Amino acid sequence: MVRIGLFLGFLVVPVLEIWFLIQVGSVIGGWQTVALLIADSLVGAWLVRREGRRAWAALRSAVESGRMPDRELADGAMIVAGGTLLMTPGFLSDVFGFFLILPFTRPIARRWLSWFLGRRVRSLAARSPYAPLFGQVEPDPAASAQARSGRGDGSRGRVVRGEVIEEDPLSTPGDNRSH
Repeated sequence: MVRIGLFLGFLVVPVLEIWFLIQVGSVIGGWQTVALLIADSLVGAWLVRREGRRAWAALRSAVESGRMPDRELADGAMIVAGGTLLMTPGFLSDVFGFFLILPFTRPIARRWLSWFLGRRVRSLAARSPYAPLFGQVEPDPAASAQARSGRGDGSRGRVVRGEVIEEDPLSTPGDNRSH
């Protein structure tokens, strides 16, 4: 599903960017559109530099105080992603780039990112073979199918039979006697 989304994103976004550039150029003119893109890039570069410095100072302050810098790291990542979006030519990517960089819209983006990543991690953890170690995060379809089939032993897959051998602490390493 992620691959299809990435494919469509890399296919649809450039087409939308070109279409929007043509629409803006037909309304305000070609040279004015280019000038607007250059001005947009200059303002974006200045904003990335300013917000990057602020994020770096906040990160250093959090680390020096011994606090986990989770918010500061998220802000730094969003500033880098926003700067990358501002470097690509086009107005639509610039809107998203400014949304990630501006200090008054970044908390909204951080909440959305936190919600999305939290949902994604819970989904991956539920499908992991180690899910029982962390507690059942979401209902596991395989476990409910086992319960319906009458297999109530709690196993999640193939059972491998084996024997536990406890070594006598007084025996020598080459001694294989069973007690």
